[in-house]
Amino acid sequence: MIKIVQNPSPVSDNALAKASHVLFVMPKTKSLAVTMPGVDTLQARLARRHMKPEELAKTPLSGDLKPGTLAIWVMLDTGQTTFERHTLMRKALQPLLDEHPKEIAIVVLGGAEERRLAAEAAIYAALVNSAVLPQRKKKDERRPLQKIALHGYKAEDDFILLRGQAEGNELARELTILPANELTPGLYRERIRKLAKENGWKCAEYDMKKLRKIGAGAFVAVAQGSSEDDAAIVHLRYRHPEARKNIALVGKGICFDTGGHNLKPARYMHGMHEDMNGSAVSLGILLAATRANLPLNIDCWLALAQNHISPKAYKQNDVVTALNGTTIEIIHTDAEGRMVLADTLTLAAREKPDLIVDFATLTGSMATALGARYSGIFSNREKFVEQAVAAGKISGERVCAFPLDADYEEGLDSQIADIKQCSMEGEADHILAARFLMRFIEDAPWLHVDLSSSNCKGGLGAVASDVNGFGVGWGMALLRGLK
Repeated sequence: MIKIVQNPSPVSDNALAKASHVLFVMPKTKSLAVTMPGVDTLQARLARRHMKPEELAKTPLSGDLKPGTLAIWVMLDTGQTTFERHTLMRKALQPLLDEHPKEIAIVVLGGAEERRLAAEAAIYAALVNSAVLPQRKKKDERRPLQKIALHGYKAEDDFILLRGQAEGNELARELTILPANELTPGLYRERIRKLAKENGWKCAEYDMKKLRKIGAGAFVAVAQGSSEDDAAIVHLRYRHPEARKNIALVGKGICFDTGGHNLKPARYMHGMHEDMNGSAVSLGILLAATRANLPLNIDCWLALAQNHISPKAYKQNDVVTALNGTTIEIIHTDAEGRMVLADTLTLAAREKPDLIVDFATLTGSMATALGARYSGIFSNREKFVEQAVAAGKISGERVCAFPLDADYEEGLDSQIADIKQCSMEGEADHILAARFLMRFIEDAPWLHVDLSSSNCKGGLGAVASDVNGFGVGWGMALLRGLK
């Protein structure tokens, strides 16, 4: 764990004498405080670049305070959105973190509210971007950050919420990045059992034998194509003695997606080890909520499987019966995510939660609609649409609401089953997928998050890596705001 040393007093030259990497965060202004450490160096750098001080609110500036000390200066505008603050802070910190220091100093200046906003944005960006994520190179010279010295602000809660959120985000990214041969459903289940033991979660697993017995035909149809019978729905429980709300988190965990018999071309199969990102985000939120001791009861349901091609794999024109008795006509085997989620949502809904939130890298049409900078959300309750969008603004992980009108479901009418799994046309598939999932929630209050922004080239918001853990921060903001 990274140690955060907080000093609410203004920073002195002596306090920075031993610092090798320093970030200065100032309020947006047209003039520089002459008492600020390093102001002469900053003024010289601004003059050399023909920049005005207020331009630091868009472009961080680097320079050497003394031989061996790298400094970055940036200004935060209190009128900026959380996303804008996080993006700016990520860019400001990146040159410091690229050198893999053991310690960085963060100096926040201005009024009380300005220093709070600056400290929270800087600490969170430092925590999430100092994570040493998996790579398999022979020579790995990366070193973890060990200490952050914060000057100018002291958090009463010692940043417990931000620490938990950063840890959950790191877990989601780590799991998503792992290659498919290192995160099969069986290996994933082992990892989850270990996490459950460490965090005091109750853990139950619906393996393939049990799923066949209870009639979870939608999930089994997808999983039966794998040579290893290691797929499962994993159920984790977090309980808090002061909880007044029961929340269900549901995550799609397709550890690799070939597309099945409707095989993906190489261009679109590459990266399909990330198709379990929804489960990783759900698990990351559960970990963050546990670390932050949120007063909620949380049930986390993870649908872990692979979509392989084999003589046993499900195929077009099959009709399967889901756990709730709904018959489904298979139209396209690459629409497997909604199949494993169907039975998982049924299990979650039977617990009668106050809200179900599911996460999935579900449809290409959502990525076409939004690109990789927003994720899309759907809900069967208007109040949760409003809360979801608000949580996106608060967290800096932005979401856009989509329609869920009943007449869209005409595209899923089947002549031989209760519903088609999808349509061949693919038009508005993100909406059709949401309408399909609605068949399995028993009218429970429900939010569906289609994670089109799970991988954004160059990073997104506070996070510098392409795989960005989007959804963990949003989920924490949503849970904290539930009434």
